[in-house]
Amino acid sequence: QVQLVESGGGLAQAGGSLRLSCAASGSIFSIRAMGWYRQGPGKQREFVADLTSSSSTNYADSVEGRFTISRDNAKNTVYLQMNSLKPEDTAVYYCNAVVVVPTPIRVLEVWGQGTLVTVSS
Repeated sequence: QVQLVESGGGLAQAGGSLRLSCAASGSIFSIRAMGWYRQGPGKQREFVADLTSSSSTNYADSVEGRFTISRDNAKNTVYLQMNSLKPEDTAVYYCNAVVVVPTPIRVLEVWGQGTLVTVSS
């Protein structure tokens, strides 16, 4: 079983910064990709950023240039540095991972429980 545990959410002022962390644990053979999604009030869940095992990064247009995704492979942890925050960044942020697990070997998509980010104007 694989678990994702997020931390780092909270309250920030517009223009401020927060850093989210997401640690993967459990029976993991390898991680193909880790990333972040978010769901704002009254909105559908949307893609924010991801980072593949080949170190390729992708960002939503709305966060490009403000958010940076990075990863500590030794810790199976992904980070999301959020700068120049805007009120419209207010959302529950969910960690997502595509992992390969052994016995039997297969690919799973796993979600974290979510962490709330609130940006005040």
